Amino acid sequence: MYDQVKEDTPYIMLYAVVTAISMIASCYLLFRRANAFAPDVTPPVRLRRWTAVFFAVIALNHLWYMPIFFLTSSEDISLCDLIGGLLDFMTIFPVAIIVLLTMLQDRRRPLWPVFVMMAPIVAGGAVSVATRSYALQPMGYIYFLLMCIGLVIYMVRALRQYGCWLRDNYADLEHKEVWQSFVVLAIILLTFVVYAFVTEGPVYQFAMQIIVIVLVSYLLWRVETLSDLSISQEQYLPTEAEADSLASPTDTTENDDHGLSISIRNNIGSLLKQYCEEPQLYLQHDISISQLAERIGINRTYLSKYFALQGISYNAYINRLRIQHFVNLYHEATATHQPVTAQLLAYQSGFRNYSTFSAAFKQCMGMTATEWMRGTSL
Repeated sequence: MYDQVKEDTPYIMLYAVVTAISMIASCYLLFRRANAFAPDVTPPVRLRRWTAVFFAVIALNHLWYMPIFFLTSSEDISLCDLIGGLLDFMTIFPVAIIVLLTMLQDRRRPLWPVFVMMAPIVAGGAVSVATRSYALQPMGYIYFLLMCIGLVIYMVRALRQYGCWLRDNYADLEHKEVWQSFVVLAIILLTFVVYAFVTEGPVYQFAMQIIVIVLVSYLLWRVETLSDLSISQEQYLPTEAEADSLASPTDTTENDDHGLSISIRNNIGSLLKQYCEEPQLYLQHDISISQLAERIGINRTYLSKYFALQGISYNAYINRLRIQHFVNLYHEATATHQPVTAQLLAYQSGFRNYSTFSAAFKQCMGMTATEWMRGTSL
């Protein structure tokens, strides 16, 4: 036994380091209020807490598998492995799914379906522990695979809805989009599953711990750099006073499919020009549709319906104004023979990220900013 433990010492040390890293990351998210990764970003509290729980569960996962290093009986090792697998399906996997769901901030999704989804595999694991048998393991793998496929399909659909929600509510999408994170996490988890189900030996053991370190590090960074996008639900419901202030006393036109009369629609257009376009409010970084609605004195719901009638999102509306501002700045600079760069003009036009500006410019103008500037100067 001593020789076996001595032989496994490097792996045991790495195992202990990963346990410590997970617990430290959990304590950091729970007890540190300041953001060490992005001081200007306020991450969602709910996501921080669930991610802290996930890190704590990873640390516990390492603890309940620890006896395997010191057991000599194959029966005892198998029992410890079965119990560990059951605890994994009761804790790590459902909490991991909850972390993914809480990254989507368009609405607060119920969490009970996650536990219902995990119930059959937990029940199978409990039977395996009671009988000390791996007979149900193949069926558990098949169910787990089908569950993962269903989860991926659901997340793809949810991500599309989330992306539309972001563009309907925010002018700047930096520190808000999460689809890249889901791709990265999917790759990490896929690698984890491949190693767990088809690989054995010391390389597998070390690789699993390295994967856990990468997963913890990436999730910690992702949580700390994701902005809290919670919106008060009261802002979604228009009051009677707001409706009366937008509609004229003689307004008898029927509502359209979006619930707006022509009078209200025209008034919103005038208010946008008066309070957003003429004073160049669109140059303000990260102004949301709720803030714009409050600034011009109407309800966010009416403003959202107005943009839907125009066939554009709020994000596209603000970007269009910013691109036009960029064009005006460029013409003014060239008229006075001032040296300019696209990066400087993009920042002066309200964009904080040049890649965001580039994408918006190409979508609006049909070409890159460099190509447009080169063609304009000819």
